[in-house]
Amino acid sequence: MDERRTVKVSKYLSKHLRHEPGRIGISLDAHGWVSVDELLRACSRYGFALTREELDHVVAVSDKQRFAVADDRIRANQGHSVTVDLGLPPAEPPAYLYHGTVARVLDTIRAEGLRPMDRHHVHLSPDRETAVRVGARRGAPVVLSVDAGAMHRAGHLFHVSANGVWLTDSVPPAFLRLPA
Repeated sequence: MDERRTVKVSKYLSKHLRHEPGRIGISLDAHGWVSVDELLRACSRYGFALTREELDHVVAVSDKQRFAVADDRIRANQGHSVTVDLGLPPAEPPAYLYHGTVARVLDTIRAEGLRPMDRHHVHLSPDRETAVRVGARRGAPVVLSVDAGAMHRAGHLFHVSANGVWLTDSVPPAFLRLPA
């Protein structure tokens, strides 16, 4: 499978397993899972023919490990805008986590902190390098440091997804280190 097809399939799956399952006529269960066979049939019905081999390839080679497959079911690991309960237990975060963004939103972040926007959680990276890649998707990246240890001590809950992305409801400005 060539790289362009891999990216195209990954984006298609992300869109429908995280944001718009109804658009192709699938229903996610309460935890975000759908039968692989149901997904493949729906993709075909809606003009995006996809084989099980292609699906397995995308799940296996995705550097971001966006998807999980278990018991012939698939789901996105995080990033949903539709309501799902990923069943992730609270976890103690490392002292610092990171968030990649772009300069044009820094004034809003200074005033409001990090909010989940159209998702259920704020996504945080365990290292600066990942945060740089995340921020670069929207322009020149700016990396913010999050004092996750202090947040945790103050009672904020954290969860870590299967692919290592840290999730929290919001990050108040007091816990952020922003560039000058």
